[in-house]
Amino acid sequence: MAESVYQRVLGDEFALLDLRLRRYFGPPPEGAVGVGRGVYDQAGAVGIGGRLLRPVLTWLAWQRILFPESGEEIAFTVVNRADERRGTLSAQRTFDFDGVRRVMEDTMSVRRGRLRDRLGRTRWLEVDLELSVVDGGLHMVSRGLGVRLGFVRLPLPRLARVSLDERSDPDGVHQRVDVRLTAPLLGEFFRYSGIFSYDYRQLR
Repeated sequence: MAESVYQRVLGDEFALLDLRLRRYFGPPPEGAVGVGRGVYDQAGAVGIGGRLLRPVLTWLAWQRILFPESGEEIAFTVVNRADERRGTLSAQRTFDFDGVRRVMEDTMSVRRGRLRDRLGRTRWLEVDLELSVVDGGLHMVSRGLGVRLGFVRLPLPRLARVSLDERSDPDGVHQRVDVRLTAPLLGEFFRYSGIFSYDYRQLR
C-alpha cells in the first residue's frame, strides 16, 4: 500500500502521531473512502476581519474555498479520497448552517518535501504547508500562497496565514480539529473547530 501524502512529508515523525491520527492521516484501505461526521463548536467568519472580508468570503464560497456564514454547533461532514496513481488526497468538507450548506474542496500532494494544498472548484489557489507532530497531534502552518494558471504558478504575498491543530479527543472516540486563518492588520478572520468521528467505507 502506498504511503499517504502525510507520511511522505513527515517521514519517521509520522510514527509519533497518536494511533487514531495515524489511521486518519495514513493511507485508506484499498477501494475505500474516508468519511468523518461531527459537530463543530464554531465555524465560519469571525471578528472584525470576518465582517470586513465578507464580500471576499462570499465570492470564495462560490469557489468552494471559504464562506461568510458563522455559527455554533454546526454539523460537519468530510469525505477523503486518495488517488494512489497521482499520489494525491482530495477532500470535500460540508458545513450545514440553518438553510445553507457550504462546501470546501481541496486536493493535497507533495512538492519539494512539503504538503501542497490546491483549493477550490478548479484547484486554482495553492497553499504550501509545513507539518510537525506536537504531543501526538498534527500541527500544520502555511508557508506560501500561489495562484495556478494552467502550468504556471504565480506566487502571492502573505495575504493570510493558515494554521491547523488536530489531535485525538480524550473521549477515545473522536478527534478534535482547530483551523484558523489570520491576516495582517485584521487578525483572525475565519475559524472552524470541533470534534468528529471517522471511518472508512468501501466503494461499490
